[in-house]
Amino acid sequence: MKVLLIGSGGREHAIAWKLAQSQHVTELVCAPGNAGIAEVAATVPIAVDDIIGILGLVQSMDIDFVIVGPEAPLALGLVDLLQDNGVRVFGPTQAAAQLESSKAFTKDFCDRYNIPTAGYKVFTDLAAAKDHIKAHKPPFVIKADGLAAGKGVVIPTTKKAANKELEEFFSGKFGEAGKKVIIEEFMTGQEASFFAISDGETAIPLIAAQDHKRAHDGDKGPNTGGMGAYSPAPIFDQKAMETVMERIIQPTVYGMKKDGNPFMGVLFAGLMMTEQGPKLIEYNVRFGDPECQVLMRRLSSDLMDIFIAAETASLSKVEAPAWLDEPVVNVVLAAKGYPSSYKKGTVIKGLDTANDMEGVKVFHAGTKHDDKGMLLSNGGRVLNVTASGETVQQAVTRAYEAIDEAIDWKHGFCRRDIAHHALS
Repeated sequence: MKVLLIGSGGREHAIAWKLAQSQHVTELVCAPGNAGIAEVAATVPIAVDDIIGILGLVQSMDIDFVIVGPEAPLALGLVDLLQDNGVRVFGPTQAAAQLESSKAFTKDFCDRYNIPTAGYKVFTDLAAAKDHIKAHKPPFVIKADGLAAGKGVVIPTTKKAANKELEEFFSGKFGEAGKKVIIEEFMTGQEASFFAISDGETAIPLIAAQDHKRAHDGDKGPNTGGMGAYSPAPIFDQKAMETVMERIIQPTVYGMKKDGNPFMGVLFAGLMMTEQGPKLIEYNVRFGDPECQVLMRRLSSDLMDIFIAAETASLSKVEAPAWLDEPVVNVVLAAKGYPSSYKKGTVIKGLDTANDMEGVKVFHAGTKHDDKGMLLSNGGRVLNVTASGETVQQAVTRAYEAIDEAIDWKHGFCRRDIAHHALS
């Protein structure tokens, strides 16, 4: 089977790495890919949001099956376009992808189907939003309604800071994504990321992970796309998984089908583990990044088996995915300055040495090769240093040893406390 993977990040490198091991995949192509993906797949320089160009690529290369990695092409309707042209594809339609592309859509959906989540109000007017802030106590959770590359959430701790953030939202900080704003109640607890696969009728659980959204140690600094992750997450046990499947995932699959938008793809539930039980923070409709990297390291089943079963609406007939017991940690190496301004084109060395270390696998994100074959940075989040171990501590130690002793990149930085919840 000739398979096309859409995307260029660490998530897609991890997926490509796993797909290359599949008995079903005879040829793997990725658009646009990165320097790491190019080691396991042919890469084609077509942007993820060029859905017409992607369709042309599929037709010209006789692609048998398409897998969509990031959220942007899903929100643009790539799956609909491919399906309308008879192409097999894994991922939700544009209507179903609203679970991620519109937070207001998801909050209203949760209301209708009694899915536990934070209380909220939706605003399209700055004055009304400020009136809400005036009438309530901090901290506040303020979110852009649309896609904002994982950065459209702020948690101001004073009314003054909240009003300043609202002014920036409504002044175009996140473009179209911030023209509608959601203000939520602040929930207390630890966050967890849980993943399931749905074929529109049936949902099967995968596993959970915990990520680290803030840029700096101690969960401080600005929100990012994610600075690291680990799995398993001690806070998310079998009972929690059963609760989330029963109260959040299954009602979502049922409700989306009932509303005429059956969901086929990855349901990524961002959860707050509260004293009242798990509550939904928000949905993503694809694998998380950096969580996907640790999931792919732990998955022992054939990933393509799962994708095919979802696309053919036969998940109820497949065996539950199998997972390795060893914990896996992912430490993101980002360009200095991220998530604000940062420099591209800086030289990176030492990855071969890192990959030869026990338990270590480095997944590329923002990387490229120059015309001399040198590896260069090409984004904000640049490398994902994953490591397995008999314990979380051993996995953490191996990941940081690879960063400190093997990888030579003076223009990068990382958090030094990945997996601190598990270690404490």
